[in-house]
Amino acid sequence: MKHRLTPEIAERFARIALGHVTREYPHKLDHVMDGPEDVQGPRALHPIFFGSFDWHSCVHGYWLLLRVLRLFPKLAVASEIEALAEEMLTPQNVAGELAYLDRAYSGGFERPYGWAWLLALHREAQLQGRGDALEPLARAFADRFHAYLPKLTYPIRTGTHFNTAFALVLALEWAEANDDALARLIRERAKDYYGSDRNCPAWEPGGDDFLSSGMIEALCMRRVLGAQEFSSWFGRFVPEVAVGEPRSLFTPAHVSDRSDGKIAHLDGFNLSRAWCWRGIADALEPALAELAGSTADEHLDASLPHVAGDYMGEHWLATFALLALDSQGE
Repeated sequence: MKHRLTPEIAERFARIALGHVTREYPHKLDHVMDGPEDVQGPRALHPIFFGSFDWHSCVHGYWLLLRVLRLFPKLAVASEIEALAEEMLTPQNVAGELAYLDRAYSGGFERPYGWAWLLALHREAQLQGRGDALEPLARAFADRFHAYLPKLTYPIRTGTHFNTAFALVLALEWAEANDDALARLIRERAKDYYGSDRNCPAWEPGGDDFLSSGMIEALCMRRVLGAQEFSSWFGRFVPEVAVGEPRSLFTPAHVSDRSDGKIAHLDGFNLSRAWCWRGIADALEPALAELAGSTADEHLDASLPHVAGDYMGEHWLATFALLALDSQGE
């Protein structure tokens, strides 16, 4: 594989995240107001996750910081990350985030993208012995998954925040370490949703996608199936993969305007698709694994240089770059 995570790249990503996780404005709230008393700013509503333009990006900005700290604890930036975590990830602040979930009309808050990222953040914190403060918030979102997945009759296949497969991938990693019942539920639902899929049409990307609906489904199935079973499933899902068809699965998206918040999603599309191709390669025969690796590299070539520059991408893209570059170590 051409692209790999290095300490220098990790330091750069961490500097980017430190520049936005406590930047309150501009901000796009996911907030239902039930009266004039609910007209409040991000910091008043969310004691921890008030930065990074929106709640979920702030959550995965903290995930990036903790992940970098664990992978490269001797970076120059490590002390800044440690200090921020000590200041922000406290029981008192977590209680404030929990209180928001008890508000009227909060049932759909950040469902399921933000839920899954919070679980990922908690898991990363656990791996560093700092998960206790975040645990009540993680449990609250796990409870929401328990209630939501049984009634979600149809998976959501869009290439944006509502995608079911993406949430299942992140939530499963947390559940395998913390909640056996949720892990079983996720595996069951993934197989129900995607097990019989054939001949992926790959009508992607859409104009504001940051996920490949086809490839995130494939990654989800790789996480719930053994290598041989997955290889058989993928052969049915993308039967012409050996000849590079459907071509759209192998072609990086073109990004025409990185200052446009929605069009800038397409850089994330390239990065997340690279993550998916890398994430399934271990279950493919050697020739296909090589194709998966080269396809991932092409997607990284297209968007890795653009993780910073305009705030519309800068407040979140490094997270997806880290997913892709660190995928061989997952």
